[in-house]
Amino acid sequence: MSGAVENGFGGAHSQEKAEWMVVAVEQYFESNADLEPEEIEDFLAELMNNEFNTIIEDGSLAQVSQQLCLLFRQSHQRDTVAMRDAITHLAQKKQEARRAVAKSQPAAESSSEEEEEAEEEAMDCSAGSSMNGIQSDPSPLSDKTTEDGWMLVTRKKK
Repeated sequence: MSGAVENGFGGAHSQEKAEWMVVAVEQYFESNADLEPEEIEDFLAELMNNEFNTIIEDGSLAQVSQQLCLLFRQSHQRDTVAMRDAITHLAQKKQEARRAVAKSQPAAESSSEEEEEAEEEAMDCSAGSSMNGIQSDPSPLSDKTTEDGWMLVTRKKK
């Protein structure tokens, strides 16, 4: 979702839509008992389609959905230690993915901007029991725009 926000797929209000999505997902969990990851995946796919004109076909929604279900379950069990560990692990994976992308691209940003982004990500991921900022970056992605303006997200071939 961060790529959709950074690239303005949701129009002028992309950031506000992303923040609203966090609340919408939290309400979806609260309103529906015993949700399965597949149900969350379908819900997220619909939100991404409706709000960001983006269809995600790289498998990342399944991973995000599994993580959200796990964190929601831990939240209701008040297992703060497991939640902090999971959030820390996700933050590390995100930083590793960003480093890998940075190594594969020419240096376009100054190092101070990269450090600020890393600090912001760490703050986002240390939000305690809130689901704000919890994201999983499973792998580098390839984005293509179709004739009708939709963004198709697929996994890059290795």
